[in-house]
Amino acid sequence: MRLTTHTDYALRVLMYLGARPDHRATIEEIARVYGISQNHLMKVVNNLARHGWVEAQRGRGGGLRLARDPNSITVGAVIRTTEEDFDMVACFRAADACRLTPACHLKRSLVQALDAYLAVLDDVTLASLITQPRRLLAALAT
Repeated sequence: MRLTTHTDYALRVLMYLGARPDHRATIEEIARVYGISQNHLMKVVNNLARHGWVEAQRGRGGGLRLARDPNSITVGAVIRTTEEDFDMVACFRAADACRLTPACHLKRSLVQALDAYLAVLDDVTLASLITQPRRLLAALAT
């Protein structure tokens, strides 16, 4: 399974904010650290804020920070929030155009695999990804 760039950036933002809990980061700062587009990152951050993962404060002294405890944020939940769909094959789509659907068992197997994939990621918290925040931030400084 391949995740979108949107989800990748969302996880990166959360990790960065989680590694610096006492700091309000800006989109410009995070974009610079990761070497990614500010415009794209703004869309990602807006989505994260809309879903309650990130708190965004405008103006002087503003910036971004986590809106939840890192122990309560799971990778599985973030992926479900940021991915548009999990349509791996045609039969997953509402307009199923696959002629094999009535006789095929592939969809059932793929659904089970997707459920298992997300179940594993439901056990991975943001806190578990940032157990060594200094090391993570040092890696971004190079």
